[in-house]
Amino acid sequence: MRAVECAACGNQVLCEKYSVAHTSVQWTADAAVACAEFRDRVGPGGTTARMRTCGSLRASIARAVEDGALTVSTLESGTPGAVDV
Repeated sequence: MRAVECAACGNQVLCEKYSVAHTSVQWTADAAVACAEFRDRVGPGGTTARMRTCGSLRASIARAVEDGALTVSTLESGTPGAVDV
C-alpha cells in the first residue's frame, strides 16, 4: 500500500490498486475528524458508516495514479491474501 495525501485536508490514507476500477483505501486517522466532508456529515448527527470516500480524496488518488505515485499492482500467487484463480 502507498500513502496518498488528500490535497484538500492533508489527511493521509494508504491505497492500493488491483485494477483501473478497484482502489483499496485504508484510513490512517478517524475520517470524521480528519476529513471535512466526513466531519460535515457527522456534525448534524449523521454517520460516516456508509460513506466510502470523499470527492477531494478521490481526486487526490486519481492524481497520484496520473503522476505514477500509485500504480496498478497484482496479487501474486503465494503472497499473503492472494487468491489463485
